[in-house]
Amino acid sequence: MTNTNDRPQQAPANKSFEPDDQQPVRILGIETSCDETAAAVIADGRVILSNLVASQADLHAQYGGIFPEVASRQHILTIYPIIEQALHEAHLTINELDAIAVTRGPGLPGSLTVGVNAAKGLSLGSGLPLIGINHLEAHLYSAWLFPEDQGPDDPSPQFPLLALIVSGGHTELVLMTGHLEYQRLGGTLDDAAGEAFDKVARLLDLPYPGGPNIQNAAKAGNPQAFDFPRAWLEGTWNFSFSGLKTAVLREVRRIQTGGTPLPVPNLAASFQAAVVDVLVGKTITAAKELEVEDILVAGGVSANISLRQTLEQRTNNKLHVPPIALCTDNAAMVAGAGFFRYTHGLRDPLDIDVLPNWPISEL
Repeated sequence: MTNTNDRPQQAPANKSFEPDDQQPVRILGIETSCDETAAAVIADGRVILSNLVASQADLHAQYGGIFPEVASRQHILTIYPIIEQALHEAHLTINELDAIAVTRGPGLPGSLTVGVNAAKGLSLGSGLPLIGINHLEAHLYSAWLFPEDQGPDDPSPQFPLLALIVSGGHTELVLMTGHLEYQRLGGTLDDAAGEAFDKVARLLDLPYPGGPNIQNAAKAGNPQAFDFPRAWLEGTWNFSFSGLKTAVLREVRRIQTGGTPLPVPNLAASFQAAVVDVLVGKTITAAKELEVEDILVAGGVSANISLRQTLEQRTNNKLHVPPIALCTDNAAMVAGAGFFRYTHGLRDPLDIDVLPNWPISEL
């Protein structure tokens, strides 16, 4: 689909571009890009007033992956109760908010449509501005968030920074030179890291979702048991995990042909080590070459303990990785990104469409 609604848009007459010094800017976030129905309220782009996620993981486990039609139908059933609960937990009514931010893409078309249409209805009924958010941008802003009752664990990320976005559908390196300023350096040429985890999990007869189940299996395995390949793609910041997945498939078939049981922990640990090695190696090299001090890692795969630990061990850069609860899809990150778009005067009209293949390079 083509985006015919160019930013920036005019703000409604009753809403200011700038936040009130005495009153926090409170944004409702809505997220339905895949199989999580989520809503959250964030103050000033950082403070989590509420953050709710209704997961469909158990529903899709029987299919071994996301069943798009089932996902969109479940979103329809869940979206308004989740929004109501998010407002209730934030102790706010919709009229006490400043804007509504919703994931517009990338993602599953049917799932995105449910969230965007819900946001449009709320915007029309309340008069609040509507802000469409790129899902990858939202993942980046998860690093600025913290619970209302805790405060930030670390200082906020400083620009310029190098961001590694790793999720089920995306593996990308992005240079972030300021708020809403992105330069895409490279990305996956085939399977994303999270997608590779899911596919290899199926090869090892591990349940969906693949990432956490491979991580659990790998705890009892030897990461050096199998010498799986690393696709370094020298001279670029791109990634490729298709060859690694194929190497695991060949090893599984070889072992099965011999009639011996699959050493699942060793296979899982060796596969995970190969993925982490490439992600960490390329990220650290890019940070050095670009002379940035801060590294931000976000997206579902950033919840992987091995990835987190390896980054901490290998880099002297200031590392920013969101809490595990904010790594997977959630609406707090959508509202967080929405805050920065709101305070930059960016608004969207009610006739915006979803953008299932919306790259961060077009922001």
